[in-house]
Amino acid sequence: MSEHILVERREAVQLIRLNRPEKKNAITRAMYAAMAAALRQGDADEAVRCHLILGVPGAFSAGNDLADFLAVATGARDGAEEVFDFLVALAGCRKPLVSAADGIAVGIGATMHLHCDLTFATPQTVFRTPFVDLGLVPEAGSSLLGPRVLGPQRAFALLAMGEGLEAQAACQAGLIHRVVAAEALEPTALATARTLAAKPAEALRITRELLRGPREEVLARIREEGGLFRERLKSQEARAAFTAFMNRKRSDAAQG
Repeated sequence: MSEHILVERREAVQLIRLNRPEKKNAITRAMYAAMAAALRQGDADEAVRCHLILGVPGAFSAGNDLADFLAVATGARDGAEEVFDFLVALAGCRKPLVSAADGIAVGIGATMHLHCDLTFATPQTVFRTPFVDLGLVPEAGSSLLGPRVLGPQRAFALLAMGEGLEAQAACQAGLIHRVVAAEALEPTALATARTLAAKPAEALRITRELLRGPREEVLARIREEGGLFRERLKSQEARAAFTAFMNRKRSDAAQG
């Protein structure tokens, strides 16, 4: 397990917390691997009845760690097996998924909520997916699920234009379930997860499967997006975007 992913049990609820606040919960390969393992282990454990995914105050996740992206873009390493493994575990999860987001929710930090059954967010939360600006394409099946959930135009604005979606608009669009005050976020999400965990497990499982429908189409889109994403990571557009971003960060750090 990664030190930046904290997994604990609260009765029948498994909590999975992204805990890298100094980097605004930017997700590394090790963090993806730890989250995938936690989801699979929780699904296999009869004592776990619901998963709850959390960030830290002010940051659900800044998205994929750009240093990992840059390593692929420059040929320092190949593949993104841990990312794909997590996405498959997320899309294939057999138990209810609740999530709670505060503040930054970028890239995979936004798109993973499309796979959650109930998401809570604070008024300060903004969902953003700057894929195209980085020379990339959508991931996590969001090119399929986004239009279904948000409608085609709002999905295009989020996934292609890169426009931010504030919490209240995200709620109205159906991306999240409810907007709650920051101090109520985790208690509300945990209470909801406990309520789900207390319901008849088999009836809930069947109902969830009926609502979600077959997984094959979503998994196929995740694979298709993943192939294109890996190609784009090695493109000139992506290399230029990552290099420019890292240079800005170094410049800001020097000036700060």
